[in-house]
Amino acid sequence: MPWNACSAMEERLRFVARLLEGEAMSDVCREFGISRKTGYKLLGRYKDEGAGALTDRSRRPVRYANQLPPQIEGLIVSLKRGKPHWGARKIRELLVRRLPGELRVPAQSTIHAVLDRHGLVSRLGRPRRRAQGTPLSAGAHPNDLWCADFKGEFRLGNSRYCYPLTVTDHASRFLLLCEALDSVREEGAIAAFQRLFAERGLPDAIRSDNGVPFASPNALFNLSRLSVWWLRLGIAIERIKPGNPQQNGRHERMHLTLKKETTRPPGMNSLQQQARFDAFVEEFNTERPHEALDMKRPADLYTVSSKPYFGLPDLEYPLHDREYLVTACGRICMHRKKINISTVLAGQKLGLKEVDDGIWLISFMHYDLGYIDLEQKTLQPIDNPFGTRLSPMS
Repeated sequence: MPWNACSAMEERLRFVARLLEGEAMSDVCREFGISRKTGYKLLGRYKDEGAGALTDRSRRPVRYANQLPPQIEGLIVSLKRGKPHWGARKIRELLVRRLPGELRVPAQSTIHAVLDRHGLVSRLGRPRRRAQGTPLSAGAHPNDLWCADFKGEFRLGNSRYCYPLTVTDHASRFLLLCEALDSVREEGAIAAFQRLFAERGLPDAIRSDNGVPFASPNALFNLSRLSVWWLRLGIAIERIKPGNPQQNGRHERMHLTLKKETTRPPGMNSLQQQARFDAFVEEFNTERPHEALDMKRPADLYTVSSKPYFGLPDLEYPLHDREYLVTACGRICMHRKKINISTVLAGQKLGLKEVDDGIWLISFMHYDLGYIDLEQKTLQPIDNPFGTRLSPMS
């Protein structure tokens, strides 16, 4: 039988006692459910050290594989304390000179780990770019502010998912767009906004949440290709704070009505669903009285924007020293050095101005993005410049 977990020590004593009484090792091991190898090991431990040797022993290895000898680890710490401003690479060079040739010198990463374990490394930490939201404007007049969002996806009758992209005018509650898309990818959203801008003109600002495609959580200032395109058109971007949908409450309230009247039950396919959306838009804008508008209809208050859409204007930087085009991989090549900017700015022209020896201010349109250190080949972003009522760079 196997060892009794509640009294392993007693079971081992019973096992050894029966062997000492003359019973055969094979028979006793078979009865206790252990191998002969284990049996001989227990018997040997008892004969060498007595009954105390039958207690549970630590399974911790005497020495870990590739463990650094304590003498070398102590030497690393001593060298670092003598050269507090030296890093692991320079400390390793000192070890190469001091250790005998037959001893293997630890890798740079191993030395860094030793220094970190002894508290001799300053951890800078990578800042997490969490969405914070932007200042929000009042949007008191038509086309001052549009609100955009993707209403929650739902399954159509053919089992495909539908992602409705909706846009409303904040002041008049006019439903500008409700389009059934098959995903939240930027390509579909940009095409839908192009048609909307061509029909209604351009707003002063667009408010959205911090999700895709309106924002990119890991990109520079959480920009996306869609929001960069808006900026190129002269549209300010507004983002609500995460977890605060009430900051876009008018738009969310429209979503509730849209869901009740167009998705229960859903259309069989995207064409049928789009027909339902189109009928809802027509009724919502031209027939349905709105209580917040003193029972007026949104179409009674909304007018087309006075800023027509003619495509993207050219970018010029007359106050900067140089201009660079961001490559498809999100870099600029400056003095034969590749500097990462952001892939969301791929294809965009940036302006650079030297403000100190080897330090360059980098700008997109009239927004200052940060400083480039040519020695380090890095971009150090400044505070998020994107929000409402932004003044151009002085």
